[in-house]
Amino acid sequence: MALPPDICIRGAGIVGRTLALLLARERLNVALVDVPAPTATPDVRAYSLNGAAKALLQDLRCWPEAPAVTPVHQMQVWGDDGGQLHFGAGDHGVGELNWMVDVPVLQDRLAQAVQFQPQIQVVQAPVAAPLTVVCEGRASQTRAELGVGFDITHYEQHALATRLLCERAHEGIARQWFGWSHAPGLSQPQAEVLALLPLGGEGGREVALVWSVHPLRAQELMGLSAEDFAAALAGACGHALGGMQLSAERAVWPLQLARAERWIGPMPGQNKQAFALAGDAAHALHPLAGQGLNVGLGDAAELVRVIRAKEFWRPLYDPKLLRRYERARQADVQAMGLVTDGLQRLFAQPGPVWQNLRNWGMRGFDRSGPLKHWMTQRAMGQSAPAASTKATR
Repeated sequence: MALPPDICIRGAGIVGRTLALLLARERLNVALVDVPAPTATPDVRAYSLNGAAKALLQDLRCWPEAPAVTPVHQMQVWGDDGGQLHFGAGDHGVGELNWMVDVPVLQDRLAQAVQFQPQIQVVQAPVAAPLTVVCEGRASQTRAELGVGFDITHYEQHALATRLLCERAHEGIARQWFGWSHAPGLSQPQAEVLALLPLGGEGGREVALVWSVHPLRAQELMGLSAEDFAAALAGACGHALGGMQLSAERAVWPLQLARAERWIGPMPGQNKQAFALAGDAAHALHPLAGQGLNVGLGDAAELVRVIRAKEFWRPLYDPKLLRRYERARQADVQAMGLVTDGLQRLFAQPGPVWQNLRNWGMRGFDRSGPLKHWMTQRAMGQSAPAASTKATR
């Protein structure tokens, strides 16, 4: 990099690399801090991306090809006492509701694009710049060093993820069940959310599992043999896809709702330098709505939009400029957090009164027409036109 960086991005995950590529298109010099993980464990995650996220990545020529991308044509949701929801792409005049994307393939596409972008320099340690963007994830060390509080609500659930080959094809349908199970050592049943998400392209038989369960139940499931785990899962989802066979290792992590107390500020002890948070360093959501990465990519797109639209004389570290980004993203993240947190809490309430209420609500929402359409449009990323990421020449 011939010139000093305009922006330093700490964290080279999906959000960090996407942001670096977007900023480079704006003729900005970027230092991308990429510290290799000490151990390389297989990543079994798959993300649900909406139309806005797809447009963003296509514009960067980083959208993966099949079978790493699987279109979702329908979503079916079952409550714990007869409640059902059905979302169909055809009901909204589109071909797909969203797309399931293989995380490792998307990361590789972004890494290759970074290598061919001369205005991005990959570095092993942070460098000084007018603006530092922290994209290190929810356990961000930089956020802690900056003295930014992270308000965390711990759910009494862990997410268990893996991949499975199924007897029957998934047919491009994302399936989700809200239910209850008995965790070892507890007298009362505990709420759980089970999602089977289509993978492997059209007509595939592979699915990604995200099973949100009580920590003791997660420990029990992790201790089962591969065959016993697959059998337990098939039973929990009513054998919706027939027999199942594990095709990847199992991973587990605690679930939480979290948000940084502030997303911007001056760099301590430095003049004419500031920071901004983006992605999981700024927020964390329950995975039941599948919006985590969509929200993180929305952070990247909004920050670039704010920088592109700034007055020519205003520096990148200007607090008024960065406040525009913070205001816009905090509102969107708070709205999504209220939805996911509200759903999780609603389905975690025991007792017949709550059970009747939520399943009655599901059936009513499924027939609600305009309200259901509006909510689906928001989840698909169509609440506003996708912003162009191309540089103004």
